[in-house]
Amino acid sequence: MSSYKIEAGTAQHIGNRPQQNDRVALMTGARAPGYVLAVLSDGVAASAGAEQVLHTAKQVFDDFKPGDRPTLQRLEQVLRDIVQETHLVINMNAVTTDKQALASFVGLILSPHGEAVWAHVGDSRLYHFHAGECKARTGDAAYVEHLVASDRLPPDAARNHRKSKLLVNLLGNSRKDPFVTVGHQSGLAAGDVFLLCSDGLWHFFTDAELGAATSRGTPRQASEMLINKAAERSQGKGGNCSMAVIKLARPAQDAGEPGAVRRII
Repeated sequence: MSSYKIEAGTAQHIGNRPQQNDRVALMTGARAPGYVLAVLSDGVAASAGAEQVLHTAKQVFDDFKPGDRPTLQRLEQVLRDIVQETHLVINMNAVTTDKQALASFVGLILSPHGEAVWAHVGDSRLYHFHAGECKARTGDAAYVEHLVASDRLPPDAARNHRKSKLLVNLLGNSRKDPFVTVGHQSGLAAGDVFLLCSDGLWHFFTDAELGAATSRGTPRQASEMLINKAAERSQGKGGNCSMAVIKLARPAQDAGEPGAVRRII
């Protein structure tokens, strides 16, 4: 079992948009004691896609029964199932409502065995820090390589047009299945921090700034500082801003079972 406690929280700000289209949640599995799922989704132009992401994530995670110790590949498959099932439901709903919903996805599973697995679609991001240093970050490099291989685009063309191409790599796109990138880390310890965030946050910060903010303060303190600073740097023109901060901390001597979630926000 893990030798740390989890301090975690979520935060959102509407920015200068008329409505909040991001959705973010922390979940524990009904049949998976000690496992934690963090999910963040940015709905494009509306919140329906992001709402469906969270709804499907809860259903899939509640059905997950890990057994003694699932492989990292099985944990990855849980996240892939959330993506594929959400994508299918959104497209089915589009047929009946005649309205297309699109959404990004970033998800993280923490196991009680000191393991983390994450998956990512679109322009929301996951960061993994240790002692303030960025150890991993999701991005579009793998998707650019996929475009070169599958669409036979010249590498320079794929890189030059990656922003427009990324817009179609979303859950709910009826013309193309989502391209999922995955990552994992074993041997987690106190001092590790994970940040899930929408582009309304990460657009305004360097990796080093995000690492320093999330490592020094509590999830609540980090969230408040980052939201305030994002609003300042956007000069009142920032979009929806959402995040989940998950910190692994040393348990107090009288703390409860290691790996239990302490929700800060």
